Amino acid sequence: MLSSMLLGRYIPGNSVVHKLDPRAKILSVILFMIIVFFANHWLGYGLLILFVLTVTKLAGLSIRFLFNGLKLIFILLIFTFLMHIFLTKGGTVLIDGGFFTIESEGLITGIYITIRLVLLVIITTLMTLTTSPIELTDAIEKLCKPLKAVKVPVHEIAMMMSISLRFIPTLMDETEKIIKAQSARGSTFMTGSLKKRINALVPIFIPLFMSAFKRAEEMAIAMEVRGYKGEEGRSHYRILSWQLRDTAALIILLLFGALLFWVRQ
Repeated sequence: MLSSMLLGRYIPGNSVVHKLDPRAKILSVILFMIIVFFANHWLGYGLLILFVLTVTKLAGLSIRFLFNGLKLIFILLIFTFLMHIFLTKGGTVLIDGGFFTIESEGLITGIYITIRLVLLVIITTLMTLTTSPIELTDAIEKLCKPLKAVKVPVHEIAMMMSISLRFIPTLMDETEKIIKAQSARGSTFMTGSLKKRINALVPIFIPLFMSAFKRAEEMAIAMEVRGYKGEEGRSHYRILSWQLRDTAALIILLLFGALLFWVRQ
């Protein structure tokens, strides 16, 4: 399951979304994070779902493929949904279990917030799936360029974010290999008391951390050997180019946001 996770992965392609400038994608995700809160009833959420499905289709991916790769994250979202059901009160009492009650306001709020989180996860995942880590680094650096005026190390921050994103799939693959190796030696992770399960995870985390530190050291040595000195004297092989389609994508998103805002009135 861990090896199939899509978090941080890049899938090369030639779709409309792949061709967009990475700066346009980042700005679109930020705008979508704001727009998603405009929806406050079923019609708004229906339009949001339709919009995300359309973007997924334009990216050349299927919604089933995304759900299969984001199962672990959706499990956490289910936990969030259950918290809202049991903790948010108001409206008609649907289930009265004595020490707990499920009320209509909690159910509706839980559904709406879960839909928002699912759509945000899918949109951000689409951005990483259709944008290479190098392009993301350059885009973040370009967008944050004004912060250099106040001595913010923009290049270093963008590089750290890119490397972190790039190594998530690698660490997931490494974790699955360690789990299989430990299982082959007779280790069990899903049986016994909670204390035994936690203790069983120790043989996974120790080699995983050792492997992560080793990879980090190897990358640091490789960058040093190649003469990497941060932004100083650095040239770019890939030059970002803002096209008309990038402007059109942002305009369409703004119009969609205006539509959602009008619908909520």
